[in-house]
Amino acid sequence: MAKFGIAIDIEKCTGCHSCFLACKDEFCGNDYLPNSAAQPEAGHKWIRLTEVEQGTGSKVKVDYIPVMCQHCENPPCASAGPEGSVYRREDGIVIFDPEKAKGCKAIVNSCPYRAVFWNEEKQLPQKCTLCAHMIDSGEKTVRCVEVCPTGALVFGDLENPNSEIAKLLAEKQSKIELYKPEIGTQPAIKYMNLPKPFIAGEVLLSNISDECVNGATVILKAADGKEVAATKTNFFGDFEFRNLALNTEYTIVASNDGYKPQEITVKMHASQNVGELVLRPLA
Repeated sequence: MAKFGIAIDIEKCTGCHSCFLACKDEFCGNDYLPNSAAQPEAGHKWIRLTEVEQGTGSKVKVDYIPVMCQHCENPPCASAGPEGSVYRREDGIVIFDPEKAKGCKAIVNSCPYRAVFWNEEKQLPQKCTLCAHMIDSGEKTVRCVEVCPTGALVFGDLENPNSEIAKLLAEKQSKIELYKPEIGTQPAIKYMNLPKPFIAGEVLLSNISDECVNGATVILKAADGKEVAATKTNFFGDFEFRNLALNTEYTIVASNDGYKPQEITVKMHASQNVGELVLRPLA
């Protein structure tokens, strides 16, 4: 039996909201019983883009995380309503029964991902159904994936090694993450490149009109002095270290031939722009 899911590459997501708009187009005013009643025109975001901004000054990154029902193997919502109101199909899709879930507002608050919405008119909790009606009719993909212009979303059978999603997850195994993994729900939505803290800055030469230096060596060290990473500055003198740990102390050492090394220590409470590291001649 197929087990369906979606893989999402955050680096490819531009925040265009095509997925959100396609979901509204598919479900607003359309009943797909027994999987879902029509989504209301306003108030619901069955897939929402959470904007994450990091850094300061000229070193700022903005990422977008598409968040929908995670179609958990252990869904917390399953115990929030009467028997049969929430169920997980054999293909892994979690469904709210449009009849049995009526009046069960507690289901909304049971979702730790904030992916469930209340339809006041119909007195129903509602959410992404992973376009179960499309899958049941033999479609090979779902609406949000179908319209994504950058290929940030990939849909398919997680357990079929020949499926596009399974091949992608195998290829990018070291980068696969779960959204809020501490919850422990074993979701079918997989992520790559979720936003992580970074350190960025630039290296200048003091004796050449504070000119940015291309190719300077910048080393990142842990508190115990061990090297964590190393890089070279680009044409603009910029450097960056990504995927760092919060609440950790790092030391940055910048050097260039003929110049005294410059060292700075930072404590990672958030992404850091350390600004300009100015190198001065040895003599």
